[in-house]
Amino acid sequence: FVFCLPEVEVEEEPEPEETEQVEEDGGGKPMVPQLAPPKIPEGERVDFDDIHRKRMEKDLTELHTLIDVHFEQRKKDEEELIGLKERIERRRSERAEIQRVRAEKEKDRQNRIAEERHRKEEEEAKRKADDEAKKKKVLSGMGANFGGFLAKVRQLLLLSALMMTMMMKSIDYVWSLPG
Repeated sequence: FVFCLPEVEVEEEPEPEETEQVEEDGGGKPMVPQLAPPKIPEGERVDFDDIHRKRMEKDLTELHTLIDVHFEQRKKDEEELIGLKERIERRRSERAEIQRVRAEKEKDRQNRIAEERHRKEEEEAKRKADDEAKKKKVLSGMGANFGGFLAKVRQLLLLSALMMTMMMKSIDYVWSLPG
């Protein structure tokens, strides 16, 4: 069943709200291509089934475009998320490596400090032992010298006593002589 209409201007239904929403929501997202609404022939027969079919095709095309845009964005987001996870894991392993190196350096530093302390303690003990040995040597040398001095003094005293005894004997002898 076909109608013939007189030449009358028919207003097309604009749908800028829907495309504006896509632009506002997406920001930098790809825009949905605007398809021209079906033209209604003027003065000819109007096939409403054809208009409805074209309208449905247009809606289906928009839906497919939105689905494609959604899945492309989702794919980009997933790739970005994977990249972020990889960066986090890489940073975590770098931090673990840095901490391991720091711990190793700290351990080496502590070992060097302990070795230095041990070496200083050994040097101090050796120095004290040397000082004690020097003191003993000085004291024993002093005792030996002093003992030697005492021996000499004794010897001199004995010698002088002997001489005195001899002198006394000679004096007694001289006194005992007749004469």
